Amino acid sequence: MANSKNIIEFTLAYNRYKAQVYNYVLKMISNKMVCEDIIQNVFLKLYENLENIRNKSSIQFWIFRTARNEVYTYFRTKKVRVDQFNVEDTDDLEIDDGGNLAVAFEMKEVKELILKELESMPYEQKEIYLLKEYGGLSYKEISSIMNIDENLVKSRLFKVRQKLARRIARVY
Repeated sequence: MANSKNIIEFTLAYNRYKAQVYNYVLKMISNKMVCEDIIQNVFLKLYENLENIRNKSSIQFWIFRTARNEVYTYFRTKKVRVDQFNVEDTDDLEIDDGGNLAVAFEMKEVKELILKELESMPYEQKEIYLLKEYGGLSYKEISSIMNIDENLVKSRLFKVRQKLARRIARVY
């Protein structure tokens, strides 16, 4: 892939999706070093296969599908059970000059609570939530990645959001 158009396409895709994919992978495996390796592999594969992707509007789908496959490859090679995640929040507390410290701190607490609550949920619900909320994927893209019906994606996501709302309401 020596042509400059492909390099530009790759750079745009990398800049657009790196943070979303990083958050998704890190929350799935909870290991920053392994996550960075997986992200590097995903984008290396994108670079190597960009010419083979016919529909350029599906690059996001391709990236997340590849990331999910890499995560599962990691699980298989390490014989990690999918219910043994120990997720940590990757979003650092960011406050701009005019920011309100109390609001920012409360939002960080809510994010931590959500991630903690996701730990106790079935893996299928957790993964759908992460793909939707951290990956920004559509229902259709998630159903294709997970090879399940789109209505099942909607149902699982609805159940996760309901559980999270109930649990957060108890705390706040």
